[in-house]
Amino acid sequence: MPYTISAVDRALSLLEALAEHPGLSVTELAKVSGNTKSLVFRLIFTLEQRGYVIKDPDTRTYTLGYRPLVLAASAQDNVTLIKAAAPFLDDLARAAGQHVNLLVRDGLNSVCVALRTATDSGRLYAQVGRRGPLHAGGGPKILLAFAPEEIRKEVLAGPLTAFTPNTITDAKSLKKRLKQIRETGTNESRGDLDANAFSFASAVYDRDGQVVAAVSVAGTMDRLVPGSEPNLRRLVGEAAVRISEALGWRQHWPAAV
Repeated sequence: MPYTISAVDRALSLLEALAEHPGLSVTELAKVSGNTKSLVFRLIFTLEQRGYVIKDPDTRTYTLGYRPLVLAASAQDNVTLIKAAAPFLDDLARAAGQHVNLLVRDGLNSVCVALRTATDSGRLYAQVGRRGPLHAGGGPKILLAFAPEEIRKEVLAGPLTAFTPNTITDAKSLKKRLKQIRETGTNESRGDLDANAFSFASAVYDRDGQVVAAVSVAGTMDRLVPGSEPNLRRLVGEAAVRISEALGWRQHWPAAV
């Protein structure tokens, strides 16, 4: 017996579409969601009344409203991973002087669930709530490496989108890289998701020894001081261990450094 309520499912799809592509009209929302204009109009009107979307009266387009921020703030206060990681992300950001990201896997995508921004380290791809690929970037490839086998097979079957000339788009090469990541619990990325960015990432484990997230330090290449790599690897590795221990992980599992 199906339990999905189609109207709720469609309304949430519209919110996700606006999160990815703010400033869409009813016609454009209907196109990207596969719904009729009349249905989208009714759904979007309801969401507007509840404060989840805002309509621009001049362009007749929609963006997310302020109500999702209330839900997001509540979620950040209550999600165990984010609460456990928060102080260690703060410490890592201060020590590294770079952006710090906490990523989880959602299906075939990575999602940034926490971010600490370094004001002078340039603008990068990651934003809280932003969905990204699994085959590119420091943290995402860790999530892919430790994902269930069926997920890895589906991603490796492609297509593997090339975000920069450095993106691994050959399935055989990516499979080899994922094996290396599983052996160390770490990954480094230079210009494969953002052309001028680097990332040092480590796996985060739960009490059962399962990888539930990836923590990384990242920045633009011009902010990577020569010789700083060993220290950044150490810092992110230590942060990953501390977050993992806060989740109940113990050292009998493979170290995340």
